Amino acid sequence: MNILFKGFKTELMPTPEQKGIILRTIGVCRFVYNLYIGVSRERHEQGEPFMSGMTFSVWLNNEYLPANSDKLWIKQVSSKAVKQAIMNAERAFKRFFDGKAGYPRFKKKGKSDPSMYFVRNGANCVIDCERHRIKIPTLGWVRLKEYGYLPTDGSIKSGTVSTRAGRFFVSVLAEIPDPEKQTPETDGIGVDLGIKALATVSDERVFANVNQTKEAQRLQKRLRREQRKLSRKYESLKKRNPKGEATRQNIQKQRLTVQRIYYRLDCIRTDFLNKTIAELVKTKPAYIAMEDLNVRGMMKNRHLAKAVSEQKFSEFRQKLTAKCAALGVELHIVDRFYPSSKTCHCCGRVKRGLKLSERVYSCECGYTADRDYNAALNLRDTERYKIA
Repeated sequence: MNILFKGFKTELMPTPEQKGIILRTIGVCRFVYNLYIGVSRERHEQGEPFMSGMTFSVWLNNEYLPANSDKLWIKQVSSKAVKQAIMNAERAFKRFFDGKAGYPRFKKKGKSDPSMYFVRNGANCVIDCERHRIKIPTLGWVRLKEYGYLPTDGSIKSGTVSTRAGRFFVSVLAEIPDPEKQTPETDGIGVDLGIKALATVSDERVFANVNQTKEAQRLQKRLRREQRKLSRKYESLKKRNPKGEATRQNIQKQRLTVQRIYYRLDCIRTDFLNKTIAELVKTKPAYIAMEDLNVRGMMKNRHLAKAVSEQKFSEFRQKLTAKCAALGVELHIVDRFYPSSKTCHCCGRVKRGLKLSERVYSCECGYTADRDYNAALNLRDTERYKIA
């Protein structure tokens, strides 16, 4: 039986003492990450070679901490979490050296992705997990908000505790049996992604834009109002120096309110993506064809950038790729420069002057169809693709 690794993420319900440990560990990991970047920058300016993560860890324990007794609180948290923060910084430098990313930047409190890594203590040890709780090293048993979601057969290899919008989450990596590949029962389908509708399928199914729903629009309206309140508090902080401390506390409260609205909107969009992908693969198609969108280029259009980012095209492709790989469905990524919207599906004529405002495709041969539906048909039938 083939074994694969799968990630699970769910919300935690830690006690106040456990919250304190999590936040303290996250703060130490952020400090060590920034220390590694600072030391590496100084060594580069002095012409010294790059220090690897393992070398930095030895230097931290044998030289830095003995010489800085005021930093001994670094040893009061999980050593594996600190080690993982160092390796993350080393990975950031390696990506910079390979030309895949920019120079690593310092992590700022409140503006970075805080997390605490944990792993089982040995090859023969397991991370205990029950239906309603999970045992995390240095934290003990922590209650789960969602029961029965995490695997309880001892297959969890490692995990990460993170916080967002005042809530705590755990992500675990587990070994699970490779699911059986499904047998195709229908023909292949083409999927055209867009802004008016998230996805238009060649079998005439249309998945609407979730951002146009009543709940999403209500949250967006509330978000604008709360962001204006936050902006006014920042302006007040600049003018009222005598009351600065009280204003800073109010700013933190208002920032948390804004973060919670952002999180709620993100949950709505992600849930809709998951349900859309589930509907696409439920019919067991022979293959799924979609266009290789240039999302980065689309984001440069200031008129469409917000709408494009809200549709989460990159996340849609990433999740669809993973789902197709798990179920054995062939995913066709169509060439980025293939004119799927401008090509007539009936006669093959390319309409070069097609405007974005033209939502109905009309050809000289008499063929008329919805613009996105015509594109989905062309994506389904084209041979200009590569298999993901």
